[in-house]
Amino acid sequence: MRSSRLVAASLAGVVVSGPAVSTTVPASAVSTSHSAPALSVSPAPAKGLTLTLPAPRGRYRTGESVFRLADGGRADPWVPSRRQRELMISVFYPAAHTRGRPFTNQFPAAVAAKVGPAVETNVNLPAGLVDWAATRTHSVQDAAMAPGRFPVVLYSPGAGDPRDWNVSLVEDLASRGFVVVTVDHTGEAPAVQFPDGHVVGNGPLMEAWAQAFQDGTTPAFLTKLTDVRVADTELVLDRLTGLPDRLTNGMDLNRIGMFGHSAGGFTAANTMYGDPRIRAGVNMDGTMEYTAEPDGTNLSEVALHGLDRPFLLMGSSSAADGSDVHREPSWASFWRHQRGWKADVTLDDSAHASFTDAEALLPQLAGRVPDATLAAAVGTVDSHRAVAANRALVASFFERFLKGCDDHLLDGGASRYPITFVR
Repeated sequence: MRSSRLVAASLAGVVVSGPAVSTTVPASAVSTSHSAPALSVSPAPAKGLTLTLPAPRGRYRTGESVFRLADGGRADPWVPSRRQRELMISVFYPAAHTRGRPFTNQFPAAVAAKVGPAVETNVNLPAGLVDWAATRTHSVQDAAMAPGRFPVVLYSPGAGDPRDWNVSLVEDLASRGFVVVTVDHTGEAPAVQFPDGHVVGNGPLMEAWAQAFQDGTTPAFLTKLTDVRVADTELVLDRLTGLPDRLTNGMDLNRIGMFGHSAGGFTAANTMYGDPRIRAGVNMDGTMEYTAEPDGTNLSEVALHGLDRPFLLMGSSSAADGSDVHREPSWASFWRHQRGWKADVTLDDSAHASFTDAEALLPQLAGRVPDATLAAAVGTVDSHRAVAANRALVASFFERFLKGCDDHLLDGGASRYPITFVR
């Protein structure tokens, strides 16, 4: 079934994986449950294996800066008593000098304490096998930006996923000369930590999802979820000029793109539909309709009318919830109505979470967990080739449409990557 591409993870009662509108934890696992039980998280042991993210392959070293954004004109949609909407973003960028300085952690400890157990539960990993707080990025905190002016690309995670669940892809893009802004849609992921130390979880959203599931009002819930994400993205776009000069001086805001996984891919398409500031976008395995099990009955406006700017669809090949313009109703509609450049590429032998850090991290557990467990999470594609393919496709797209440099990978010819172009 395809519900994992829409409501995966926490929403469905499991955690991780978030399709077009999924809701709750890393896409390391895909929920196939038809019930909506409450999420339970148990603390992980202090010790565990340290997993490593692959190094970026571009010419630049990378830096990372973290910021809180607040919208005083909008109450929190999941907790209305909170008078303002608060978001956390990370900015990854080409850096000048980073040698000798420590790399940042993928997750703050408080976030890892919630995300890790969620991943373990949903992927059927032994509790405490991994030390989720130990994984490091390849970026230095607040490093000096490299000289030049770089295009800006926003990243929206799958519903239920933290913004830090695609660092491998984000860092690689930054190393190729892009400023990449990752967005936490507060209230969806198991934990979002703010600069003063307080952590916001996803309890209220989970309760709302369970009620909608029970009442048969999931389309309305998913519509609200997507609208909230679009409003969050608009806030980020509006506030880019307010970031520190050390970053804005190197950002070319006339060249903005956006990509996302699952619900994040849907968010990219929906935001582009109403905001011309985004010149090009990528949807990685996210349905574009407001239905728990995509069947074409609740198509979005962008699926019904398409876009007038370039848009890339990247789909998984799973027999259960894979996606392409022949199998996914919302993609088929979008394909027919798309007026701008378009392409549909399938990552062979992949699963929904293959477009996230699950693909880079979980295969490192081979030999410690059953092969079937890993295959259920990220498919059977070779993890190194999958990561390389994702990086190459996303970079090729944004190089072409934000920099005017075309390596012709997206022309659809023979490729050294495990991909298939869908016609």
